Amino acid sequence: MFTGIVEELGVVRDIAGTTLRIAGQKVVEGLRLGDSVAVNGVCLTVIDISMPHFAVEVMPETLHRSSLGNIVRGDRVNLERSLALGGRIGGHLVQGHVDATGMVVSLIPEGNAMLLKVNVPQEIARYLVEKAFIAVDGISLTIARCEGSAFTSSIVGFTLHNTTIGLRKPGHSVNLEVDVVARYIEHFNRSKGSGLTMELLLEQGFCATVRE
Repeated sequence: MFTGIVEELGVVRDIAGTTLRIAGQKVVEGLRLGDSVAVNGVCLTVIDISMPHFAVEVMPETLHRSSLGNIVRGDRVNLERSLALGGRIGGHLVQGHVDATGMVVSLIPEGNAMLLKVNVPQEIARYLVEKAFIAVDGISLTIARCEGSAFTSSIVGFTLHNTTIGLRKPGHSVNLEVDVVARYIEHFNRSKGSGLTMELLLEQGFCATVRE
């Protein structure tokens, strides 16, 4: 489990088949074989450590679901170690299980922030809720606006300078993970026939805006 608060930008030093070797500084501290590290929002298992590098292996399902198959040597990637019990959750609970990839539509300056607009596949558009969370390349973001199958988030300067968001351009592919709470609510509602609706959740203060 992760929080969506990127610890540092790593650099992909080598790609051998489905194995990525990544250079980092913060995340390699105390890292052990078998530990989990989120790479651009994808939970991967550490299979080798040779300071300051660590290696992770990417499974075919991960390549299918995420943008990791597009990574080349020299690319910078968002890195986050798994959440330690008792640690602060500065973002939201992120599993590192990418649901799909989206496409950056635009990055528009707004004062000291940047408005990021992303198109998402139709199958996850139903999980877009204003003021709720979404992880983009492993970065915990708050959805500011929903427009059909797209959402807009306001990105602060610190995030722009310390994650891959500042490197993205319109047309870039990004990894998306919707809020797991939304998935559980949907599953419970469908499987139990509980009558639990998003409108009811709204009345109870769980959601700020409901989208059909």
